[in-house]
Amino acid sequence: MSGHGHPRAVAWAAAATLLLVPATACSAGASADGAAGASSALATATATRAEGPADPSAAEALIEKNWAAFFDPSVSVDRKVELLQNGGPLKPLLAAVAGDSRAAAVSSEVTEVTFTSPTEAEVTYDLLVSGFPVLSDTKGGAVLEDGVWKVSLTSLCALVELGGDLAVPGC
Repeated sequence: MSGHGHPRAVAWAAAATLLLVPATACSAGASADGAAGASSALATATATRAEGPADPSAAEALIEKNWAAFFDPSVSVDRKVELLQNGGPLKPLLAAVAGDSRAAAVSSEVTEVTFTSPTEAEVTYDLLVSGFPVLSDTKGGAVLEDGVWKVSLTSLCALVELGGDLAVPGC
């Protein structure tokens, strides 16, 4: 990561947006409960092989969908909490970020998923602000928790660390 002030500020803005706008696996008009239930059932069914999920393609699709939803500003804070590993305690932080107008410009694009176990994956992604990459080929993680593929807490904390001295409970 560059030590230049501007890229760091942009990265922090993107990270803050991410925190406040956890993605959901629902599209506009879809039921959050219905999508979560389908995602949960499929994710649980995929986590059976020792080296990775039984259906890596289906699990990868769910990871990509949930990761995008976590970074989607149109997704509710409650849904983002559901898509973040141990997200409950971070709900106030996510709500604060969602209230920031800069959050509306942040999104992510998963470029690669590598399974490290049936319940964990390394995620390579680009963090975008207004469609332009501000962090490319960034490493993060996804974990299967309660039958749902979620953004790992360590991924969120790594983005928070880009902001410098900001302390976030749980990170």
